[in-house]
Amino acid sequence: MTHPILIRRGRRPRVLDLYCHRGGMAMGYHQAGFDVTGVDLDPECAAEYPFEFHQGDAIEYLLAHGHEFDIVHGSPPCQLYTPLNAYNHKTYPDLIGPTREAMRNVGRPYVIENVEAARPQMVTPVMLCGPMFDLPMYRHRLFETSFPLVEPGHPAHVALCSRNGYLPTAERPFMTITGGKHSRAWQRAAAAAMGTPWITTIQGVCEAIPPAYAHWIGTAFLASTTNTLEVAA
Repeated sequence: MTHPILIRRGRRPRVLDLYCHRGGMAMGYHQAGFDVTGVDLDPECAAEYPFEFHQGDAIEYLLAHGHEFDIVHGSPPCQLYTPLNAYNHKTYPDLIGPTREAMRNVGRPYVIENVEAARPQMVTPVMLCGPMFDLPMYRHRLFETSFPLVEPGHPAHVALCSRNGYLPTAERPFMTITGGKHSRAWQRAAAAAMGTPWITTIQGVCEAIPPAYAHWIGTAFLASTTNTLEVAA
């Protein structure tokens, strides 16, 4: 169960961003009015993560500090669930379940994000996509939340996508943003399309989530708690 939230007047709500990567979700929460703290095992994320960053195990940090935050977001590694793993046959951690269990133990409202193929591991997730937010890409991501979240209208996929690694054109205005050996021009264009211009690596932008998704979720969370927040003078 989740516990009552105490947000003192004049204080921004705080979100703990687990498996934070380079901060795509973090920036969206920030834009929605949150102070953000990120946690990731990869120390290289610190160079580009735009807010407070802690290098370490996400679940360990959550269990130790999760009660200090108003909401917890987690984006467990998705490689186990992606179709590509059917070909590379590598071993990846299955962290959606353990992350959910830890979030529920801490008792704060939570969000879990992952790819479409992870749907069987998630509880009644909502799907978000680029055109819902006027972004030039089809980037489906699933979000399981412990609070009400309504999916925006999902525009039809009518715009054509450029091939992965190619810049968009007038005929194919949408970008395909997945891993590969891409040019720096492609990386900059992808970061601009996603709304993550501070991310300067190809891997970073390919793993990022558009901040617009987190802005939507953060705004919905604040709206859902308007009548239930305990506000102290």
